[in-house]
Amino acid sequence: MTAKIQLVRGIDEEVSDVKITRSKDGAFSIAKFIFNQPKCMGENGPSQDITGLYLIDEEGELISRTVNAKFIGGESTGIEAEYKMRGEAEFQRFLRFMERFAKDNGMELDRKL
Repeated sequence: MTAKIQLVRGIDEEVSDVKITRSKDGAFSIAKFIFNQPKCMGENGPSQDITGLYLIDEEGELISRTVNAKFIGGESTGIEAEYKMRGEAEFQRFLRFMERFAKDNGMELDRKL
């Protein structure tokens, strides 16, 4: 199974950037996803309701409901989504997903964490 990211079920997205931050003790982490031109946003707005961020791979799904559209002058400029993790186990699961996603999409994962 190919790792994929969706904002609307059934529409695979291309992520523009991902930034990961962790607390010093590693108890809390946040991944911020930026989508500059999401496929789910047509000229007239979203083709369907954007209900969350879905990170899907062979282990299952990681889901977040923290998704925000960005607008300038009434025009969509993209979408930002956050995935929050508590503890090392959730963080390691997220890293496994990101490694699969990077490999499947010809990207590189910088592990300076």
